[in-house]
Amino acid sequence: MARFLKVFLAFLFISQISFAQQRFTLSGTVTEASSNETLIGVTIAFPELKTGVTTNEYGFYSITLPEGEYRLQVSYLGFQDVVQDVSLSESMKMNFQMEESAELLQEVIVTEDVEKMDIRKPQMSVNAMSAETIKKIPVILGEADVIKSILLLPGVTNAGEGASGFNVRGGAVDQNLILLDEATIFNSSHLFGFFSVFNPDAIKDLKLYKGGIPARYGGRVSSVLDIFQKEGNSKEFKVNGGIGAVASRLLVEGPIKKNKAAFLIGGRASYAHLFLPLFDIDNTAYFYDLNTKLNYNINDKNSIYLSGYFGRDVFGISESFVNTYGNAVGNFRWNHLFSDKLFSNLSLIYSDYYYGLKLDFVGFNWNSGIQNFNVKYDLKHYVSDKLQVNYGINDIYYRFNPGEIEPSNSNSGIIEERLTQKYANEFAAYVDIEHDITEKLSLNYGLRFSNFIRLGQSELNVYENDNPVDFDPDLLIYKAADPIDVTSIKKSSSLSTFNNFEPRISLAYTINDQSSFKASYTRLAQYLHLLSNTSSPTPLDVWTPSGPFTKPQLLDQYAMGYFKNIGSGEYSVETEIFYKDIQNRIDYIDGANLIANNAIESVILNGEARAYGLELLLRKNEGRFQGWLAYTLSKSEQRTPGRTSTASNGISANEIGINFGEWYNTPYDKTHDVSLYGSYELNSKWTFNSNFIFQTGQPTNYPVGRFNFQDLSVPYYGLRNSERLPTYHRLDLSATLTPKKNTEKKWQGEWVFSIYNAYNRRNAASINFRRNTDTRENEAVRTSIFGIVPAVTYNFKF
Repeated sequence: MARFLKVFLAFLFISQISFAQQRFTLSGTVTEASSNETLIGVTIAFPELKTGVTTNEYGFYSITLPEGEYRLQVSYLGFQDVVQDVSLSESMKMNFQMEESAELLQEVIVTEDVEKMDIRKPQMSVNAMSAETIKKIPVILGEADVIKSILLLPGVTNAGEGASGFNVRGGAVDQNLILLDEATIFNSSHLFGFFSVFNPDAIKDLKLYKGGIPARYGGRVSSVLDIFQKEGNSKEFKVNGGIGAVASRLLVEGPIKKNKAAFLIGGRASYAHLFLPLFDIDNTAYFYDLNTKLNYNINDKNSIYLSGYFGRDVFGISESFVNTYGNAVGNFRWNHLFSDKLFSNLSLIYSDYYYGLKLDFVGFNWNSGIQNFNVKYDLKHYVSDKLQVNYGINDIYYRFNPGEIEPSNSNSGIIEERLTQKYANEFAAYVDIEHDITEKLSLNYGLRFSNFIRLGQSELNVYENDNPVDFDPDLLIYKAADPIDVTSIKKSSSLSTFNNFEPRISLAYTINDQSSFKASYTRLAQYLHLLSNTSSPTPLDVWTPSGPFTKPQLLDQYAMGYFKNIGSGEYSVETEIFYKDIQNRIDYIDGANLIANNAIESVILNGEARAYGLELLLRKNEGRFQGWLAYTLSKSEQRTPGRTSTASNGISANEIGINFGEWYNTPYDKTHDVSLYGSYELNSKWTFNSNFIFQTGQPTNYPVGRFNFQDLSVPYYGLRNSERLPTYHRLDLSATLTPKKNTEKKWQGEWVFSIYNAYNRRNAASINFRRNTDTRENEAVRTSIFGIVPAVTYNFKF
């Protein structure tokens, strides 16, 4: 038996060597010809083999094939295809530079259809959007906006005009992981939601993962918005920017060492507040931000990047009230190529979100925020053309500052005070495999292990029976429990430890060259919670970690879909159904005070949430007219049942839960959501764009009755979120004029004319109830933020 085993292993070893000798690796980098900017997601396909690969986040690709003669095609949206014959008799490196398709050249035509890589890929529930598309979409005040653009995608909504953040498949804002060059962005909005923090001029690539999330991502249970900044032009000095009605932007890039190193620096600022003094308005409301990036290609195997973002919003009422908030992030990355099959990236990341409040009329300043330090190491192993393995680790250290008060001047009577700071550490390790099982069946499967440790803090409340929330069985209400003691735990010690295995699997079954069926299962854990009991979070909302009284949120999501390219790919259809189940979604007791609360555990309860729905996306991808129709039919609910029955003074105290323990609509539930976007290129000068949005009104509460108390009419409300605001809809239009180019001048400009809410729909941001001073009758008053808003923007580059 032992001899047979030795002979078998020897035969297997010899066979593997023989097999390996007949296969060789083609690898390299794909860049943009005009700038040397690496391109993400470029398809390198071999039509006769019906196989291929796409470039990673740094433009690198690798594929191992049998020895032979092949025709290779490199394709990327907006660029001319590169078609080349390859004689693969040894492992070799081939770099490609792609020209923009605007400069049409005679090219080689491939008669056989190239395999549609998006059809075959098991990755689903993902939407990608280019910076050029984002710039075309009409938005408020004519400013191109990343967040407003992704709201046109199926399954993505927000809480209305002027609302912060976005909601994905019925999830809350804090359930979205937002990454800018791998660094976490905790607040994605400027001016309380009117703009996003992302400068479209500095963005290279954007992907929104709504489901089937790869194992390399974790920490949030709803979605991942992964954004990469441009690296900078290493060939020549370039400037571009825009002048708008309320804000302007400028981006400068160029070589530090030609074809080896480059820089990028971009800035934006709003200036509408400068005109307020003309109207005797002594208030301010403005933002500014800065994007920076340096890259250096040391050699064929090593590159380094240093990127950063800094942004601030300032809102003030005279000098007595000033609110300042914003993000600051930095990332140092080192790309190393161990071999033509093994690519690695090491990242050292810092992220900070700051919120400050100056209240001179009461004599104090308020500061709060969250910081994290992240070490991340990822490897991508291109085993063969059928198998790729991604694996890595990351460790994040958090410091939470819930708030601190300090006197603003020497005459202030305020005593300096700091809420208890909190600390935590989150570690994760993952493996993620992309595997073509057969010509028709492809899998993406992986496992993520996450470990979260809530570290010690200077003050920790102790409660009777470990219960920070009491239930009054007589009044049938929840109320904050009084602590029976306060203890101190060293920061190096652990208050709570959570461990979770998070499996992921996605599959794609190719029905034919034009259509496929896909399915996925995703398990995710979220250890951070945003404390907000409003439909749209505000900058004052603070983050808190899981711990002794707050459990991590756990998601199980199931999705299935059908994908089809129509004709030669001119049209495409994507349909998906999904179901999400979330454990430990936090809820709030009635009358919960979340601001400057040092015992936040005494006003929150652990509940559950669920969301399910159908998504449809119909695209027109080619021709002068392009665009898409997105429709979502969905339901989003949450429930917080009563906890285990307790006894108080010998009397049974059965808890009723929140909303009597019944399922109720989340603030971001929208039954119907329709988005229609179209772009028509009339000629070389004029391009027209429009989008139409129709949504079911978001849930809210209206008074269901009133009672009189000492000559006052006091309204009372029914069950949570049992009513809705009126249906939301609007039409936006824009036209882009590009004057005829003068080939002798480097300066190029364009005018963008836009109309937001073209038919002046007064959509309700809220409905308030009051007593009419003349009739003495109660009345409902609709509050609208925007009617029709025309705008003009001038964009330029040279």
